[in-house]
Amino acid sequence: MPLIRPFPGLRPAPGRADDVVAPPYDVLNTEEARERAAGRPWSFLHISKPEIDLPEGTDPFAAEVYAKGKENFERMLSEGVLVQDVLPCYYLYRLIMGEHVQTGLVAAASVADYDAGRIRKHEFTRPDKEDDRVRQIDSLGAQTGPVFLTYRHNEGIDDLVERLTAAEPDMDVTADDGIRHTLWAVSDTGAMQTITDTFDAMERLYVADGHHRSAAASRVAAKRREANPEHTGDEPYNFFLSVIFPDVQMQILDYNRVVTDLGGLSEEAFMKAIAEAFTIEDSTAPVRPRESGEFGMYLGGSWYRLKIKAERIPEDPVGRLDVSLLQNNLIEPLLNINDPRRDKRIDFVGGIRGLGELERRVDSGAMTVAFSLHPTSLEQLMAVADANEVMPPKSTWFEPKLADGLVSHLI
Repeated sequence: MPLIRPFPGLRPAPGRADDVVAPPYDVLNTEEARERAAGRPWSFLHISKPEIDLPEGTDPFAAEVYAKGKENFERMLSEGVLVQDVLPCYYLYRLIMGEHVQTGLVAAASVADYDAGRIRKHEFTRPDKEDDRVRQIDSLGAQTGPVFLTYRHNEGIDDLVERLTAAEPDMDVTADDGIRHTLWAVSDTGAMQTITDTFDAMERLYVADGHHRSAAASRVAAKRREANPEHTGDEPYNFFLSVIFPDVQMQILDYNRVVTDLGGLSEEAFMKAIAEAFTIEDSTAPVRPRESGEFGMYLGGSWYRLKIKAERIPEDPVGRLDVSLLQNNLIEPLLNINDPRRDKRIDFVGGIRGLGELERRVDSGAMTVAFSLHPTSLEQLMAVADANEVMPPKSTWFEPKLADGLVSHLI
């Protein structure tokens, strides 16, 4: 089987993209999703966050939530809001956020190559979130949230993309957050074969975002493979929905941390303990770290600039990441959070929300302390993945985000 292949995508019917396209399921909480979907009966949020159509307080992991998502999905199909292409296609997907532009390839990527490590991961997953995606994919019989992949850019692909996107797009919509989403279906057999062959010659792809979605797709494929006595490897469940961007177009923002308490320490004792591994400066303004090794901290209504001491920076590619330096020198030893994937005392805030969101979470009383980080670079991500290592959870926040509902993959 090839590394990637075209597929007959499920897309909004002509003229319905504005009604359907929605933010990805994991960047909105239930309340935010309910607000964004208000007055929009065909928003894909009714499929990706179906608890918004159930009574407030419904557990988002309850069985009735997945059943509601399936009901909403089938309604969109029966009403002709979503329509599947007749023949397999690739799709070119351009996102524009302000001055930033990136164009990727929507494709079905090989689960076997993911399992074998040719499609490389850089994070562990949280079991509860992985289970959620398994149940969602199984319930719908479709992958609706694409996995965000990247590759070392290829001039041949660059030239082909430039030529193919000179044509009139099949879809062009600006979402309610101001991000523009443009899509071209690629059905020319010669172009599709060139794309397939060029990617199949690549040594590897990298998961940029969507570790839970890719892990869930692998689990669903394994389950369906075991249940299918006539399994061939060619079935749609052996591939997962992905959008693949060249590395030179990627944009990574900071991924910040908020913690509920100080692990039993007073503010005074906490500050004293921090000083063993960091220098501390008061700041009259919110701190956005200027370089690797520098951190902002918001505590007790005040901002501080922390800088890791040089002797605390190891040589290995994982240990010297900013997320590792903060975890290993402060969050774990001082706040007693040993497993940030599972510990409910820590939460993660994408940089797109700004430093004001960190202040809001602490000032509300929901959290006690917040940390701002310098963004991880794509070079660091690839170095870790190439070394077959994994980053700490929530090391990267990519922007712009891929929309849900643009193209889905029926399995």
